[in-house]
Amino acid sequence: MLALPELQTAFADGLVVGGSDRLLGLIAGDSISADARLRIHRNHIRQSLVAALAATFPTVASLVGGAFFDAMAKAFVADSPPEGPVLAEYGEGFAAFIEAFAPARGLPYLADAARLDWALNHAFHAAHSPRLEAADLGRMTPERLVAFTLALAADVTLLTSAYPLGRIWQACQPGAPDAEVDLASGGASLLVMRQEDDAVFADLDPGDAAFVGAISRGVPVGEAARLAQAHSSAFDPAQSFRHLLEWQIFAAGAVAV
Repeated sequence: MLALPELQTAFADGLVVGGSDRLLGLIAGDSISADARLRIHRNHIRQSLVAALAATFPTVASLVGGAFFDAMAKAFVADSPPEGPVLAEYGEGFAAFIEAFAPARGLPYLADAARLDWALNHAFHAAHSPRLEAADLGRMTPERLVAFTLALAADVTLLTSAYPLGRIWQACQPGAPDAEVDLASGGASLLVMRQEDDAVFADLDPGDAAFVGAISRGVPVGEAARLAQAHSSAFDPAQSFRHLLEWQIFAAGAVAV
């Protein structure tokens, strides 16, 4: 006989990848065989995980339809079973999986749509943390401010795509009017964040996107502003910083360098 922890591990593995002869020998069978019992549980687990992925990635599901999404999600579940008990945390690798999923290669924007879905899911479920506010910087000299290194709050993600990702997302919303999205109309930089009780995103212009991207890499505020101005002559450091502070996207506890 197996000890209880070993039995639990063997059963969990059997639900995802198939039971071993050793496990099957420990399961009682009467009118239903041990193997059939495992198949029932395995199918239930697989369908539950597929449903969880559909809830986390609604844009992807809308773009490809139910049958295609189910097949793709089942392949992902078989390849990457969950490592934890919280279904909202399952699917972080789905976008990378989609990029390598041969049947989806004709939809080059699909992985980016998955990244947006995941970023919104992450923002919605992220624990609240203290944020940097304009008042925190009120007594700081300009010299100290430009040398400050900021960090994005845990719920904030900057996404860049070669496709109009925001318009793709909008077109997939329930009740959205039928309209074609011109995939050649240009890329997008989206700032995904939690605002009040919902996850949202804002479409950033090139300068703001370059500024936030530099900040996320640990570049001090002054140098990040210079990089953004080099990227876009229209970038206004004061206006951009003010908007970002209003959105409260920076974690509290910035450190001067």
